[in-house]
Amino acid sequence: MLSRFPSPLRWSPGLLLRAGSSRPRGVSAMAGGGGGEEGQLGEFLEYMDRLRNYERSGVPRGAGTDSDDGFDLGRMRRLLRRLGDPHTHYPAVHIAGTKGKGSTAAFLSNIMREQGYNVGCYSSPHLLTIRERISVGERGGPVSAALLRDLFDQAKEAIDESVESEDGALTHFEVFTALSFLLFSQESVDFAIVEAGLGGARDATNVIRNSELAASVITTIGKEHLAALGGSLQSIAVAKSGIIKEGRPVIIGGPFSTDIEQILRDRAFLTQSPVVSACDPGVRSITRCIGWDYAKPYQSCDIAVKISNDMPLSMELHDVKLQMLGGHQLQNAVTASCTALCLRQLVTPFSFVQLIIHTAFCVQLLIYFPLIPWNWEVKDGICLMHLSELV
Repeated sequence: MLSRFPSPLRWSPGLLLRAGSSRPRGVSAMAGGGGGEEGQLGEFLEYMDRLRNYERSGVPRGAGTDSDDGFDLGRMRRLLRRLGDPHTHYPAVHIAGTKGKGSTAAFLSNIMREQGYNVGCYSSPHLLTIRERISVGERGGPVSAALLRDLFDQAKEAIDESVESEDGALTHFEVFTALSFLLFSQESVDFAIVEAGLGGARDATNVIRNSELAASVITTIGKEHLAALGGSLQSIAVAKSGIIKEGRPVIIGGPFSTDIEQILRDRAFLTQSPVVSACDPGVRSITRCIGWDYAKPYQSCDIAVKISNDMPLSMELHDVKLQMLGGHQLQNAVTASCTALCLRQLVTPFSFVQLIIHTAFCVQLLIYFPLIPWNWEVKDGICLMHLSELV
């Protein structure tokens, strides 16, 4: 059982899929105060622009592999040590995957926030402002410019020392990842949801130890960053499986081909990690129909989980009107739901519970996925999701 959670994980009707992004993407400048607030970050942004940035220049061949060509995680650990090892101060969920990790992190963040947890979420990349990468607190949304500026001022001396001691090799991603971990520690988050940047094994986020890891999540395996991750789907799977840690559960999204899933399961076997598959035969998700609400389309979905393997999990969600269309978004919702159920089992003794989507009150939360903002709305006891107006 994971003892570092502050209180038992509570479940209430209507919770699992009334989810908002912990880190808005797409219109965050408008949501977070616009250009005026960004003006407070001038010195910080200038400093970050001077660091090596592989998001701009391209990732070197093999840099994401667990080999001599891979990124040096020792550099990240040394930086964090100067900052007081903030990443060891809270439990974390570590999410990797070619596609779907941002959506899954968004679902999971709000599932936990809706239960009253103080959640930190770190994702990348951003669209309009770097603040989009970090959200913290019970309400989510981009970190404020003032908080990010003050954080940088506090950490700048340690970062300067690291840049000098590493002969300028410290990267933009490493520094910002370290700042996010530091902020989560200072804000006393109950747990952090951390999205890997590239691959997994040699990603700067992969400094989370098994003693702080609540669960790992691997959403999908695809051919993006092929050269950086070893040149094949198999090597990409190996790289992403590097976030699986000794004795900690791993939730795999999928669907995966047989050989790719076997690579993930082999790693889990070596680390004695329980495996939960969102494509388990006991998991059923179906889009029953496509409808329209307020001139906006939605897919009416059912999700049922009844897994009796490494970690017994059970729930039912009926008539979820999801206006994020497509089977891939339904699969992301299933993956996040399985992860939330795993967290619940780690916190309190597990009992089989059916979770039916309905609620007696109305809640509206802005959430964002790449390029498109959406709203969740509870109407007539049914959880809806619809496209926001861009203003």
